[in-house]
Amino acid sequence: MQEIRINSLENIREAAREFVKAMGGAKVFAFYGSMGAGKTTFIKAVCEEMGVEDVITSPTFAIVNEYQCAQSGAPVYHFDFYRIKKLEEVYDMGYEDYFFGGATCFIEWPELIEELLPGDAVRVTIRANGDGSRTVCIG
Repeated sequence: MQEIRINSLENIREAAREFVKAMGGAKVFAFYGSMGAGKTTFIKAVCEEMGVEDVITSPTFAIVNEYQCAQSGAPVYHFDFYRIKKLEEVYDMGYEDYFFGGATCFIEWPELIEELLPGDAVRVTIRANGDGSRTVCIG
């Protein structure tokens, strides 16, 4: 398991750069953490480090946002399953095309769709620490 520490918002891009290096060939990343832990903020920084130039926002109401990497043109999908009430909603959106299509996927609130995650999804936990810093645990 790898840990990345985010001391403050000032060094979040440095932490995101470290995360991108650690991604390897993995494509699906399941982000766990309590409300307010910083999942969306960290995913935004990671997307920016990957070369996404789009405006990156939380997909809470849309469930999924699609971004493009400027250099490669490759899509990046950002999911937020917080508002999912039943798995049929995820089936209806065609999750297989996203999760198994070879694009990078960042998933918030994966515990709500755990049984649908690919076996090789990388578990990422973001923990808020008492001093205001965050710890990102990969694996």
